[in-house]
Amino acid sequence: LLSVMMVACSSTDTDGADTASTVTPTTATPSGAGNSGALSAEEQRKADMLKITTFYFEFDKSDLNQEARDALVYHAAELKAAPGRSVRLEGHADERGTREYNLALGERRAQAVERYLQVQGVSASQMETISYGEERAAVTGTNEAAYSRNRRVEMK
Repeated sequence: LLSVMMVACSSTDTDGADTASTVTPTTATPSGAGNSGALSAEEQRKADMLKITTFYFEFDKSDLNQEARDALVYHAAELKAAPGRSVRLEGHADERGTREYNLALGERRAQAVERYLQVQGVSASQMETISYGEERAAVTGTNEAAYSRNRRVEMK
């Protein structure tokens, strides 16, 4: 009876349920990693960081937050590994401020991302910046929730 209970307790959940401890499967096995079919913690972090392609800013600021810098390190590595690949950095602002001011703010935000990628070793020739200011809102509305979603740089 004790053996049966121990075996039952040692089983693992492999039904793919979405839990915090579930490891996302992969089709490629890294060399030397055996045939576990799962991403390592670092591979999972890299995959998660590369999914982040929109970087948000505080009101009237163009400073990158820590999450943006963390994600951009991974994007920079990908761009350096593929010198023929390029990205467009689209700067945006919320609707507060004049049209001209918001175009300039969107440009400063896009340039902040570009500078950070250059510091990480990405060639300037791989990047293009453009500002749309307030013209291409991601969210409509005149409240802080909408404004915060519109203060961004999109990497495309």
